[in-house]
Formats: sequence, structure tokens, C-alpha cells
Amino acid sequence: MNPDTVTIHLKSIADIHKVVGLSKPKHPLFSIHRFEDLPQVESVQRTKLISDFYQITLKTACPCKMQYGQTPFDFDEGVISCFAPRQVSIIDKDFAFAKAGWLINIHPDFLRAYPLNQKIKSFGFFDYDVNEALILSEEEQKAIETIFLQIEREYLLPIDDFSQDVMISAIDLLLTHFNRYYKRQFITRKTQNSDLLNKVEKKLNNYFLSNNEHKLPSPAYLASQLNLSPKYLSDCLKQLTGQTTQQHIHAMLIEKAKEVLTTTELSVSEIAYELGFEHPQSFSRLFKAKTNISPLEFRKSFN
Repeated sequence: MNPDTVTIHLKSIADIHKVVGLSKPKHPLFSIHRFEDLPQVESVQRTKLISDFYQITLKTACPCKMQYGQTPFDFDEGVISCFAPRQVSIIDKDFAFAKAGWLINIHPDFLRAYPLNQKIKSFGFFDYDVNEALILSEEEQKAIETIFLQIEREYLLPIDDFSQDVMISAIDLLLTHFNRYYKRQFITRKTQNSDLLNKVEKKLNNYFLSNNEHKLPSPAYLASQLNLSPKYLSDCLKQLTGQTTQQHIHAMLIEKAKEVLTTTELSVSEIAYELGFEHPQSFSRLFKAKTNISPLEFRKSFN
């Protein structure tokens, strides 16, 4: 870590209120704010932030640009970002809050007794990087802002026996919309994503050509090479091809194995080692699972 970087660990909703300069939250496990109402915070040094709660942001105006893959975007359109507990964020010295939009903080304990506690973990976008944010259309933004307003109204009312139920329902609806709009974004950015598919295949080909350490490529490694989060890469590939990153890696492994089996005299054990398998049996099991025949049977079919 850069010695000029300070680390701040936010363990509660009250912690973030204190850091930002807000009064204590109305609810110890939940808060919602408009960016335009937040105090101006100046970051005097690079800061590493770790929070123990979920965060959902809608930014509609921001004094900076952001990257979506290789494409820069201004905040002229609504941008959604979601963060899971214990994710790490880096705030640079020139950091400034968005000028408009919303910030929701949700401690996991707020969801504990509700089905949303498990459902929220199934939404992959909580594991996406900031540069993989959801860019909203004007119509989508209006729909989303309506739900934020509903949540804000409920948050500002005196707490009663139904307050949490109402807010949980609204959060569930909000996340369902996000899921729908992300699917739309995968489709509308299909040309960019098709380019991504070509990059995936090129990276895997290069990996196998220079696999001097004889290790299997992992989804995390491949994602890092493409400057994407593992979950986003896998979701994008799944939308494009119906296969996850791991399935793409396995498909490439099988193609490479077939090539070596038909063009060399290397043993199955040697091929397994060259491809990165620690145990030949693991290679043989995968090959048979994908082709319905063993590596030796495949080789014999070409002799």
C-alpha cells in the first residue's frame, strides 16, 4: 500500500455519518441521503475505504468522468453503483461527492430476518467494479428515482412496526429493476461485449502459448488481464454465449488438448502437465466430461 494512503474501516452506519459530517442516523442499520444535501468533503490524502455494509448510489451529476470498460462517460446520465460489505474503495485527493443523486447504506443485519438477505447475495452487480456501473436511460432513471423517493419518505417518517417491512420491499423492487436494466445494458453494448469475447480468446491463447509455470488459468486471472471484475466478466460472457468464464476456460483447455493429442506423441500425463493440471486424472475426468470419451480414445479415433 502506498505510504501516503490512509485506511478507514467503517463498521457501522453511524461511522459513515461521522466521517461525512452528518448527524446520527435515524435507524442504526439503514440510512438514505441525497448527494446534494451532503456536506462538502475534502480529501487531503488518498484514502482506502472498507465498509461492513451494502451501499447503493445513484449519481446524476458529478465533477469527474468515469470509465465503463474502455469508454469514458460523463455523469450526464444516471449512473448506478452497488457495493457489497467489505469491498475496498479508493478515494483520491481530488475526490468530490456527486452533485446530485442518492446514497443508501444498508447494514446486513437490517436484512437478516427477510428473504432479501439471501436474494441480495445473488445479484452479481454488487461484485462489479466501479467502472462497470449501470448507465441508466432517461426513462429508467425516472423509474428508479420514484423508488428512491418512496424509500426516503419512509425513512423520514417516525419508525413503527411496519417501517422496516416497507423499506425492505422497496429495496427489493429497486434491486430487481437494477437486475433488469443490467440485462438491457449487456444487450445494448453487445458490440463492445463481442470485442470482449475476442479479447478473452486471445488472452487464453497467449496464456497457453507462454504457460511456463504450467498452471491452469483461473477466472480471476483472466478478469484481471482484462481489467474487469471476475463476476462482471462471467455475467457478460454468460449473456453473450451462455457460458461462464470457467466454462470458456474449460472449452479452450479441451481444444488445446485435442490439438496436442492429434499432433504429438506426448503421453496423457505429459499433456496434462503442459496444460497446467496438477494431476493427470483431473485432466482425464474433465476431457471425458466434455467429450464423452477419454483422451486416449480420442487419440485412437484419429489413428
